[in-house]
Amino acid sequence: MKFSEQWLREWVQPAVSTDELAAQITMAGLEVDGVESVAGQFSGVVVGQVISREQHPDADKLSLCQVTDGNETFQVVCGAANVRAGLKIPFAKIGAQLPGDFKIKKAKLRGVESFGMLCAEAELGLAETSDGLMELADDAPVGADIRHYLNLDDQIIEVDLTPNRGDCLSIAGLAREVGVLNQASVQGPAIEPVAVSISDVPAIDVLAPKACPRYLGRIVKGVNVKAPTPLWMVEKLRRSGIRSIDAVVDITNYVLLELGQPMHAFDLNKVEGGIRVRMAEQGEQLTLLDGQDISLNADTLVIADHNKALAMAGIMGGEHSGVSDSTQDLLLEAAFFAQLAVAGRARHYGLHTDSSHRFERGVDYNLARTAMERATGLLLDLCGGAAGPIVEVASDVDLPKVASIHLRKARISQMLGLELDSAMVEDMLTRLGMQLTDTADGWQVQAPSYRFDMAIEADLIEELARIYGYNRLPVRTPAAATPLRKVPENRLSMQDVRRQLIARGYQEAITYSFVEPSLQKALDPEVEPLPLLNPISADMSVMRTNLWAGLVQAADYNLKRQQPRVRLFETGLRFVPSASGLQQIPTLAFVATGSRLPQAWSDADAAVDFFDVKGDLETLLARGGNHDRYRFVAVRHPALHPGQSAQIEKAGADGQWHAVGLIGALHPSVQKQLGIRQPLYLVQVDLNAVREIRVPRFHELSKFPEMRRDLALVVAQDVAVEQVLAGIRSTAGEFLTKLNLFDVYVGKGIDPDRKSLALGLTWQHPSRTLTDEEINDSVSSVLAHLQESLGATLRG
Repeated sequence: MKFSEQWLREWVQPAVSTDELAAQITMAGLEVDGVESVAGQFSGVVVGQVISREQHPDADKLSLCQVTDGNETFQVVCGAANVRAGLKIPFAKIGAQLPGDFKIKKAKLRGVESFGMLCAEAELGLAETSDGLMELADDAPVGADIRHYLNLDDQIIEVDLTPNRGDCLSIAGLAREVGVLNQASVQGPAIEPVAVSISDVPAIDVLAPKACPRYLGRIVKGVNVKAPTPLWMVEKLRRSGIRSIDAVVDITNYVLLELGQPMHAFDLNKVEGGIRVRMAEQGEQLTLLDGQDISLNADTLVIADHNKALAMAGIMGGEHSGVSDSTQDLLLEAAFFAQLAVAGRARHYGLHTDSSHRFERGVDYNLARTAMERATGLLLDLCGGAAGPIVEVASDVDLPKVASIHLRKARISQMLGLELDSAMVEDMLTRLGMQLTDTADGWQVQAPSYRFDMAIEADLIEELARIYGYNRLPVRTPAAATPLRKVPENRLSMQDVRRQLIARGYQEAITYSFVEPSLQKALDPEVEPLPLLNPISADMSVMRTNLWAGLVQAADYNLKRQQPRVRLFETGLRFVPSASGLQQIPTLAFVATGSRLPQAWSDADAAVDFFDVKGDLETLLARGGNHDRYRFVAVRHPALHPGQSAQIEKAGADGQWHAVGLIGALHPSVQKQLGIRQPLYLVQVDLNAVREIRVPRFHELSKFPEMRRDLALVVAQDVAVEQVLAGIRSTAGEFLTKLNLFDVYVGKGIDPDRKSLALGLTWQHPSRTLTDEEINDSVSSVLAHLQESLGATLRG
C-alpha cells in the first residue's frame, strides 16, 4: 500500500523525521518497501494563466500564448493540444530548474521567441507520462509557487503488509499504529450523520447471510456526476497510486484509502426491483467495469437486482450498472463480506482489486455505517444532491466473534524477559483499540472488531513486544535444564537399527504414506486400503498397508537409471483398517536386488538370493539377543514367490508363536506387471518386535572342554530345518551350547524325495568335564526323537 506522509500527518503528528517514521513502521512489523518524493526536484515554477492563445504563424501544431504570472505577461510558444485562453497551468519561467537538470532559457521556435515553458505532469516528475498540460483548478492563485500550492514537499511511503494486518490498509489504521508507537494522539476528520432530505430507500434482500452478514444501502438523488474532483483529493489519490476518474468514483476510492472500507456506487436507474445479495448461478454472465466478460461460478457471491447480476461482491462492479455521465441518482453500498466468501475468487477470474485485497484480509464489520456517512457527506459537498436514510440488513449470528483474552503479567515477563509497567501495558493496548478489565493476575482483554488476528495470550504479548520495540528487548542466553535422557536397556534404538542395516550395505529411503491403488492391490490384495478424501493426485490416493509399495517404486526407479545393485530400507507407519478402527503400525521394511557384493576383482558376480536377505534380517534380530526367539515358517502370499516366501514368527511371553513379518522374493507375475526385469527380495517386520532386547546377564565361563558330535541326518524334502533344530534343542539336554547346520546335500546316494542335513552339536558343562557316555546318551535321545517325530535316519 502506498500513502502520502502529509495525509498521514493530518491524522497524527509524531515528532520524527520521514526516515525515522519509516524505520518505526518497519520495526513494528509493517515493512516499508520504499520512500520516494511525490514530485521531481524543480524550482522556479509558478501558477500561470493563459490570457490569450493564437496559432503560430509558421507551425500548425504550435500555439502562440500570452501567459501571466500575476505581475507580468510573457509570450510562450506551446505545442500542447489542450492549451486555451483562461487555463491555469504550471508555468516555468526563465531560469527555472526542471527535473533532469533541465534549465529553462529564452528560446526561439520557428522564428518566434518564447519566454518560458508551460508544463505537463511528466515534466514536473508528477507522472511517468502525460497527454497534455497539467490543468489547475480555476481558483488556483496566479503567481503562487507550484510546489507550495500543490504541497509537493511530500513523500510517498510504500508498506508491505502481512496478510493478518488488513486493519492497516488505510490511513486510519496506519495513523493508529503511528500514534501508539509515538504515544501521540490520533485525530481524524469529524464524521457526522448526514441530514436525510428524501424518503427514498432501496429494497435489499440478503439471500446469503453467511457470506454477507452485513449490507448497507442508501439512495442519493440529483447528483452532478460531472462536478470536478477537487485538487486535494486528486493529489491524495495519485500519491496512493490511484488515478482520478470522476467525482463519484474518486469519493469511494478516497473513503477506501482513508478508512479501509471498500464501497461501490450503482446508477439507481439501472437497478431493477432492488438489491439481492446472492450466490451466482453457474455460468451466469457479467461484464465488469474494465470491459471483461466473466462467466460466473456458483461459489461466487454477487450483488444483483431482480433480473441480473450487477457486481462481483467485494471484487468489482459491473459495467452496465456503473456510474456514467448521464447518471443523476445513485445507490451507494457498503458491506461486510466474510473472508472465506471472497478469498481466492478474484484470483480465480484473473483479477486483483483494492476491494478484494482488503476483504480477503478482513475488513472491520463495524466500519460500514461510518464509511457510508463519510462518503455521503463528501458526495453532497462535491456533487450536490439529496440523501435518503441508510437501510441496513444484518445477520449478527454470522458476524465474526471478537476475542476475549486473559493476559497475565507473569506471562509477559516470562516471554519478553523484562518487566513492563502495568500503566505502559494498558496504554499500549488501549491505543490499539482494545478494552481492558483488571483481573487478579493481569487483565481480561477484549479485541477490537478490526483485529481478526487476536486470538490467544501470545498474540497480545507479541503486540506489546512490537510496540515496545523488538530492538529494545533484552538479549539473554537461554537457560534450561538439560537432564540426560534415559536409554532403556531393553529396547534397541532406531539409530542402532539404521546403523546395522547401513553396515549391511543398505541405504535409508523415505517414501510417501499414500500410494497408487493398483500398486497397493498388487502387493497386498487381501487388505482393502483406506482411501484419501482429498488426494494429491490419482496415483497417490490410498494409504499404504505395507511399506513395500514405496520401496518397490524406489528400487524400480533406480534400476531404470543404470543402478543394477539396489539395497534400500525404510521405517515408518503402515495403515491397516480393522474392525476396531485404523491401525497405525510402526514397521521396518527393506528391499534388495542385483549382485550379492559390490563389483570387485576378488568377488564372483553372484546375484543376491533369499538366504542373503534372510541373513541380513537375522543379523539385525541378533542385535537384540533374541535370535533364538524367532523362526521362519514357509507360507504363501499373493505378492511373494510361492517357493521363496516365509512368515517371520516370534515366541511370545504366552509361549505361543506370533506372526511379526514376511520375507520373500517378489512374485514373478507381480514383477512382470510392474515391469521389473530382475528378481526383487522383500522383507517387512514389525518395528516394535525388532527393537525388543533381551537384557544381557553374566554367566561364568566354563573352564572345561567342549564335546562335539556331527550328525548327518536324512529327512524328507518337505521337512523344514527349523523343525529338526527345534527337535534337537528339546532333547539334547541343558548343556547343549552350540547347534549349527553346516551342509545340505541332495543327489547321488540319497532318495530323490529326501535330503541330507549335516549338523554340528556342541556340549559343555560349567563345572566338570562331560563323559563320552553322557554325550552318547544325549545323541541317542536326539536320534530317537527325530526318528519318531520326523522320520529322520542317520545317513549311512
